[in-house]
Amino acid sequence: MEYAIDFEANNAKFQKEGFPGQQPLRPSKHVAIVSCMDARLDMHKALGVAIGEANLIQNAGGRTTEALRSLVVSQQLLGTKEIHVIHHTGCGMLIFTNTELRNKIKQDLGTSAADAAGAVDFLPFPDVDQSVRDDVKFLKDSPLIMDVPIQGWVYQIEDGKIRKVD
Repeated sequence: MEYAIDFEANNAKFQKEGFPGQQPLRPSKHVAIVSCMDARLDMHKALGVAIGEANLIQNAGGRTTEALRSLVVSQQLLGTKEIHVIHHTGCGMLIFTNTELRNKIKQDLGTSAADAAGAVDFLPFPDVDQSVRDDVKFLKDSPLIMDVPIQGWVYQIEDGKIRKVD
């Protein structure tokens, strides 16, 4: 099997030059960050968060409904006491609707896949600031999330700046 990235060679270099050593299981800053999986993002660098300081939970769009399971584990078992939701400009979740994606799935994978996709909300959004507000509200309203500070942010892909969303 061929890989687009030489993981083994890169890992050997990481082990030799960049491995920070054994870290504690619990994040030292007691922070959980939910952000998008977009390959253009490096939240550790963008926020100045070192390995071992925060739980970084990433998914398509940085959606909290999908991250809820991980956040419960992060709070209940790993001791996080603060949550930050970070969406970003130029996100792929801004460019489609559920219907459009289901149609593409039907075209590419067939009717049975499209039928299965009908039960999935892919969580697209038309407005990045509003998606942050919605996700912060979802967490604040969830009985599974402890009463901790929860803040929302937008990372501006164009210049790397973050801005708080109220």
